[in-house]
Amino acid sequence: ETRRNFVQVEREREIHSVPVGGGTPQRQLNAVGFSPAVSPNGRFVAFERGSCRIAREAYRGPANRSLWLYDRKNQTFTQLTSSDAQEIYPDWGNDQQLYFLSAENGKYNLHRLSIDANGSPQDQAEALTSFTDDGIRSFDVSADGSHIVFERQTALWYMDAASGKVRQLPVAVTADYRFDPIERKTFTSEVEEYAVSPNEEQIAFVVRGEIFVTENNDKSRSVQLTRHPFRDQDPLWLNDSSLLFVSDREGQMDLYLLTAGKGEKGSLFHSLRHQLKRLTQTEANEHQPVLSPDGKQLAYLQDRGRLLVADIAPDGSLSNTRTLADGWATPEDVSWSPDSKWLAYAMDDLDFNLEIYLQAADNSRPPTNVSLHPKGDHSPVWSADGSKLGFLSARNNGDYDVWFVWLKRTDWEKTQRDWEESEEEKKKEENQQAVEVVIDFEDIHERLQQVTALPGSESDLQVSQDGEYFYFVTNRGGRQVYQGDTDLYAIKWDGSDQKALTTGNQSPRSVQLGPKGKELFLIRSGGRMAKVETEKAKMSQLPISAQMEINHPEERRQVFDEAWRTLALGFYDPQFHGIDFAALRAKYEPWAMKASTKTDFIDMFNDMLGQLNASHMGMRGRDRAETQQDRTGLLGLEVKPVAGGVQIVHVVPHAPADRTDSKLEVGELITAVNDQPIGPGVNFYSLFTQKVNERILMSVRTPGGQGREVVIRPTAALNDLLYEEWVKQRKALTEKYSGGRLGYVHIRGMNLNSFERFERELTASGLGKEGLVIDVRFNGGGWTTDYLMTVLNVRQHAYTVPRGAAADLEKEHLRFRQHYPFGERLPLASWTRPSIALCNQNSYSNAEIFSHAYKTLDIGTLVGTPTFGAVISTGGRRLLDGSFVRLPFRAWYVKATDQNMEHGPAVPDIVVENAPDSKAKGEDPQLKRAVEELLNQIDGKTR
Repeated sequence: ETRRNFVQVEREREIHSVPVGGGTPQRQLNAVGFSPAVSPNGRFVAFERGSCRIAREAYRGPANRSLWLYDRKNQTFTQLTSSDAQEIYPDWGNDQQLYFLSAENGKYNLHRLSIDANGSPQDQAEALTSFTDDGIRSFDVSADGSHIVFERQTALWYMDAASGKVRQLPVAVTADYRFDPIERKTFTSEVEEYAVSPNEEQIAFVVRGEIFVTENNDKSRSVQLTRHPFRDQDPLWLNDSSLLFVSDREGQMDLYLLTAGKGEKGSLFHSLRHQLKRLTQTEANEHQPVLSPDGKQLAYLQDRGRLLVADIAPDGSLSNTRTLADGWATPEDVSWSPDSKWLAYAMDDLDFNLEIYLQAADNSRPPTNVSLHPKGDHSPVWSADGSKLGFLSARNNGDYDVWFVWLKRTDWEKTQRDWEESEEEKKKEENQQAVEVVIDFEDIHERLQQVTALPGSESDLQVSQDGEYFYFVTNRGGRQVYQGDTDLYAIKWDGSDQKALTTGNQSPRSVQLGPKGKELFLIRSGGRMAKVETEKAKMSQLPISAQMEINHPEERRQVFDEAWRTLALGFYDPQFHGIDFAALRAKYEPWAMKASTKTDFIDMFNDMLGQLNASHMGMRGRDRAETQQDRTGLLGLEVKPVAGGVQIVHVVPHAPADRTDSKLEVGELITAVNDQPIGPGVNFYSLFTQKVNERILMSVRTPGGQGREVVIRPTAALNDLLYEEWVKQRKALTEKYSGGRLGYVHIRGMNLNSFERFERELTASGLGKEGLVIDVRFNGGGWTTDYLMTVLNVRQHAYTVPRGAAADLEKEHLRFRQHYPFGERLPLASWTRPSIALCNQNSYSNAEIFSHAYKTLDIGTLVGTPTFGAVISTGGRRLLDGSFVRLPFRAWYVKATDQNMEHGPAVPDIVVENAPDSKAKGEDPQLKRAVEELLNQIDGKTR
């Protein structure tokens, strides 16, 4: 199985064959699938269709993997089983017996299906095993069909095919590591987070879960403060010689204090011994500590949504702990006021709208929402003079800009002239008295001021100590994509005097204003620390040399624990789909820890996740082996081997082989590449290894026998061109099926680029049409359903007639009933004519939400096959070794039916199946039926 030029939008792969002695692969099926198995007599190919992950044993639904048979003699396809359970890995025992794994009982068990000489299944498949605790992972059948070996748990098992008797095979193999389990490595980058000491002489930083300290200068020497396979994080200086941090070394995250050892004086950097004190002893997770400016109070989070404030002594002892917030949502970006009396933070409501709250640190006043807007607000930061609270807001332009709130009404009421005249007086008063923050809470949300309105989202907000300038990073990304550098800027609070502090796309993050207020510290691209002088806009590197010993087996145990805890605390269903998640860990962790490679470890972890039978799951990561990764140049050709070379079967439009200067035609014969003849044992595709964007000379012969030479430059990818080819074919079919009456739009993904294309296609494909076919088949999801619903739910309430369009307005105005200036009156496009929607089992996540919404809001008829049944909002966490685990955290229900969309697919009003080879035949029965239905509705025959 592979992906070349036949797969355009499908999740499955093409099925090819290659000569035993080597040569050019050739596609064998006009269908896509997985795991092909050729019968001993060579007539039949059994294969899987469906796209659900194999690890999801218990999945039952439209996207399940099912078994099909291709008859090479008659060129026909037959579905072998009708179950909605997972069926995988077909393997022939003989010409009439097909073995496979089926999860009909919820676990993969070995089954056998009898097939007659014409390829028709006989009776029902027979279950040869009936495991209910742990299924079979893989199996193989001997050439004569009499012996079967399968893998289950971590052992090999033997089955006698005739008797069905099973026994475990004793395997004694001397264990060894593929790579040295202990690795010594020096890091000069990859800094994850850092903290600058109050006197700015030391910087604590984290690399791969270990804490180091270095001096604030151009020397790279770094001292390792912690040394173990657990994760240490959130460094925070209590004073110049004491460092607070968070560690999970006791099985959950706790607060710790690190100081110089007994008898040692001076900084942590110069101390030879260090003393550790555990500050919290609960079974909960304490994390993200934030120290008050006076150094006497510590705010921190406990588990998901509890915000605590405690008094902290110089030795780190905590007392007088009070709870400021306790709920499902996490208080984010906690920030202390300069007088240590108030806290600002951002927190979601149940509509997932982030708002900014102010709350008294002594709990004497409940939290006050100071942002009050339906768009997100986050990252509050106080000016040191106590006059402003800056934050980032998405309340206009669709991206995050810098805003602030005037804390005192009198400041808000001042004119620009007032501020100019008071600047000199303010400078005289600076540093003469301690700041006391005064907040006028009445109508505080009305005292907001916008500072920036740049394309892209601003981030990493900081405020100068005098409150005059905001510092921020530009173009941090977000849902809208802009071409531009990501750099650090300064701007005055009134929007004037904007200036760049870094240039050249430094991609700063984790920006902090130094305690002295004269330098901004940051991590730039590649995880390298640097600092910028605010007055001179001069950046200096802060080199590190962090020497570390990595115990990979122990680190792997930590990675398992981190990933498991992430899901245990955050998985959207607290009942874990009825599975005992702790018991799963007890079973799978020992198996995972037996893995000698990271790949095998991740494979076993994902098998564990599969038992939850949930979408949007998985761990991903790479082994530390440096393997050769060759890139093959692509021409956009499908070929088949023939005598004298390879013959062109198909040319992808607009690919290198379709360009004017290097155009190749179907039926032509390619005989040589760079003067190398394409003989029987030569793989044509291998001749383009590492040839991306290189000029290649090809010898070509036309069907008439005329020879010519073509110079062509291969490309690195064809995905977009293959997609466009598929869309163009659907448009042509819509034009054919509808007689030119309907337009067609495919939505590739639920993202902003696809949405903007959808808006364009409303005119490009819909102009002058009576209706529109909207296709979300093979759409992998995203977030833009509500944008689409807004477009499709517009109702026309008036119509307009401009001067010059009608000679007699009174007599002719009815001709203009379908016209309205939507483009100038609405923020998004609109479609008010009839539509119909297409979905299938590969409509996933937000594409399913669209399908549900299309029915629920009664926009039109839904046609196709039921969707995947995979809808959960997802996030994730980066793990200690750089791996990543996904975290489904929010459930979605259909409001009209209260149905959970996870395992609850959107079922079309009209169900139509496409045959495996319909695309190859130039047909699309689902599209055809949708066109017929919409035309009937327009003509008043249905609905």
